[in-house]
Amino acid sequence: MTVSARREIVGEIQLTGHPASPGLAIGPVAVLTSVVASRAAKGDPAQEAAALKAAIEGAAVELAELIATVHSEAAEILEFQVAMLGDDALAEGAYEAVAAGKAADDAWRAALDAEIAGYRAADEEYFQARAADLVDIRDRVLAGLNGADAIAKISGDSVVMGDDISPSAFLAVDWTRGGAIALAAGSPSSHVAMLARARGAPMVVGLGPLPSNGQPPSLALVDGDAGTVIFDPNPETRRLFEHRVAAANAARIAADAGRLKPAVTADGRRIAVLLNVAAPEDLAGLDPAICDGIGLVRTEFLFEGSRGLPGEDAQYAVYRRILDWAAGRPVTIRTLDAGGDKPISGLTIDGERNPFLGLRGIRLSLARPEVFRVQLRALCRAAVHGTLKVMLPMIAVPAELDRASAMLDAEFAALKAEGIACARPPLGIMVEVPAAALCAEDFGAAFYSIGSNDLTQYTMAAARDIGAVADLNDAGHPAVLALITRTVEAGRKRGVEVSLCGDAAADMRLTNALLATGLTTLSVSPIAVARLKAAIAGVTA
Repeated sequence: MTVSARREIVGEIQLTGHPASPGLAIGPVAVLTSVVASRAAKGDPAQEAAALKAAIEGAAVELAELIATVHSEAAEILEFQVAMLGDDALAEGAYEAVAAGKAADDAWRAALDAEIAGYRAADEEYFQARAADLVDIRDRVLAGLNGADAIAKISGDSVVMGDDISPSAFLAVDWTRGGAIALAAGSPSSHVAMLARARGAPMVVGLGPLPSNGQPPSLALVDGDAGTVIFDPNPETRRLFEHRVAAANAARIAADAGRLKPAVTADGRRIAVLLNVAAPEDLAGLDPAICDGIGLVRTEFLFEGSRGLPGEDAQYAVYRRILDWAAGRPVTIRTLDAGGDKPISGLTIDGERNPFLGLRGIRLSLARPEVFRVQLRALCRAAVHGTLKVMLPMIAVPAELDRASAMLDAEFAALKAEGIACARPPLGIMVEVPAAALCAEDFGAAFYSIGSNDLTQYTMAAARDIGAVADLNDAGHPAVLALITRTVEAGRKRGVEVSLCGDAAADMRLTNALLATGLTTLSVSPIAVARLKAAIAGVTA
């Protein structure tokens, strides 16, 4: 991982870390503190065990109430915490210490601190990034035991400074007012970083020791694109940064003005701009006219948390809701893409040696046909309500598409035989394994959707969430662009559509290069639509 850098110029302090969420922000510094006092009254072991149990259950109830007020990714993150609280193994050490005479709060703090230290010391970035969730759980239960607020309130226009920030602390801030996050530790792949990107809050992590000198800085400038933070800037530094902020705001306003217009390059080529959707709530308040359809609906949200595997009717209702919003525009729904960094209790394999190269995506669905068939039935039923397309993740060989296609045909026939309204949606594949890109013509897919995140990871043998190799994870590398070009050419020869729905589509530095491959369809998160259309308008042949 890149070592953080520190530079001092005429009183101001500039730190360089890792960009976690793009954007520029200027604001007063708010130091993140955890307000958890020591427990005043303590009882015997039985009373302490009962108090700990009540605090854990109370924390789960609080999280459940918070889940009801948030949407999509935020709800999934909090459900992850609820699941951890429900894991008896997490509290086992604390209960043993209480039985030996230790106070409930001391026992819980010690047990969670040991668990947090283990996560932070893990080799895999995924586990390091989950440490903040454990801190959140620790402090929420301690607050329940001690009758204190778990987090301090922070105004939305502040630059939040601290070692790390928990998801609930992040969700307590109104980020529509501005503000940013500057962390000594943290991870670009943490849950909070995902939330920050979704809400447009600039965030820099891995800054190293933060300035204090007995008194925190009063003002900070945050560059979430470059990964730099300047504390207590001198007047000239601040003036130049404010010019950059003003220019960025003007560009955003100009881009927003064109978000309802079609995307057209400077030389007149029409480019389709679609949406990536993590849950139906992502569409709340959005005008369908901003897009040409939905290029990716992730269905993992249906399977995560404590709800168990979703039934056919529940899935059908969600799929129909999304199709109704699209009002006839094409909607591409991806079948369950579990495994890798998306474990699902009761479905994925615990402790798989190399989950990114293991039973994930279509491989897992084919291994669990009883789960896959339910999803296929729900999709066939929803297909009568709009222009639905279905795509399969992690396809490597044509036989996988053939097996899935046969299962889709069987479920469609069964529904028809039962007299249930249904339609057989076209079946396409995600091109995210290099083998699929190299042999794209061999697949009888109705369309191709390039998943640039995994395609880049597998091509470069470098994960984007591991800092030590993050520089290698470059979707603009000639090898990745060559695979994209090859897929586009295969689609052209076969007469089928090719789109790209990974993070590369929202990286405006790559827009020229992506369109140069022959791509004419890009799919991005709703927040990136206006910026992408503005970038497309500047592209010439």
